[in-house]
Amino acid sequence: MSMTAPEPELPPWTFLTNHAHVLIALSRNPDLRQKDIAYAVGITVGAVHRILHELEEAGYLTSTKIGRRKHYDLNTELPMRHPLEDQHTVQDLVASLHQ
Repeated sequence: MSMTAPEPELPPWTFLTNHAHVLIALSRNPDLRQKDIAYAVGITVGAVHRILHELEEAGYLTSTKIGRRKHYDLNTELPMRHPLEDQHTVQDLVASLHQ
């Protein structure tokens, strides 16, 4: 019988913010419900609601109500917000991580 070493646990941190994770999730499916975004990102629905509000206020996305659901359109031409990344657009981020 062969023994395989257990896989190492992943650290609790990630390289991207939850705001970026929400943008990436919506770039893959602009019709996701907030609870589905929360599950994909690993945060609460309340946190998703706050992030969506912040992204919409800053112009990074717009939402359109369709029946009882929302459709999200990303404004991918806006620059990233951190000085180390501000020479890149949201499109650069999304395109580099799109599946």
